[in-house]
Amino acid sequence: MRVKVALALFVALACQATIPSSLNYSIASPDALAVVLQQVLIGLSIGFAVRLVFAAMELAGEVVGFQMGLNFAAFFDPSLNSQSSAVARFFGQMATLLFVVLNGHIMVLMAVTKSFEAFPVSPRFLDALASMQLYRLGTDLFASALWIALPMVGMLLFVNLALGVISRVAPQINIFAVGFPVTLVVGIVGIAVTLPTLDQPMIALMERAIGIFSGS
Repeated sequence: MRVKVALALFVALACQATIPSSLNYSIASPDALAVVLQQVLIGLSIGFAVRLVFAAMELAGEVVGFQMGLNFAAFFDPSLNSQSSAVARFFGQMATLLFVVLNGHIMVLMAVTKSFEAFPVSPRFLDALASMQLYRLGTDLFASALWIALPMVGMLLFVNLALGVISRVAPQINIFAVGFPVTLVVGIVGIAVTLPTLDQPMIALMERAIGIFSGS
C-alpha cells in the first residue's frame, strides 16, 4: 500500500507540468471538498474502465470454458474474491501480458493527464460522471467478449452437432465418454489458433475505454 501511494504521488508530480492551469481553490473553501470528490471519482472511473477491458477477456474465457465443459474446473480468484474457471483465468493472464506488451500502462497514464483537459477541475463533480456515460461500456463488454469467443464457440457447436449425429447413427457408442475428450481437444486447438489474434480486440477495447478520458 505504501508503494502504491508513493507511486501515485510520483505520477502526480510528473504529470503536473503537463496539466493545464486551472482555478485555485483554498483548502478552507467549501468547494475544495467537491473538487477532491471530482478527482477521486474520475480516478475511480479510469480504473473501472480499464478493469472492464480485462473483464471482457475473462468473460470470453468463461463462455469458451462453458462450451468446452471446463467450467467445473473453477478456482478461487483473490482479485475478484469469487470463483473463476481455468479458461477465464488463462484469458485474464493473456490480457495482462498483452496490456504490458501493448504499453497499456502508458495509455492509462495518458488518460490520467488528458482527463484534466476533458474534465476540467470544477466543484461540479457530478457533471463529469454524466458526460462520461460509463454505462455504455457495459454493452461493449458483452459484445466484445462474444466476438472474441465466437470462433471457438462456433467450432465447438459444430463438434457437438457432429457428436449428436454420431449418437443417432451409432447408439452403441458411449457419446458421453467420447464427447468430452473431443470437445476438450477441439477447444484447446481453437484457443491455440485464435490466441495470436487477441491483440486487435484488446487494442480496440483499450482505445474505447481510454478515449472517454482523453476527449476523443
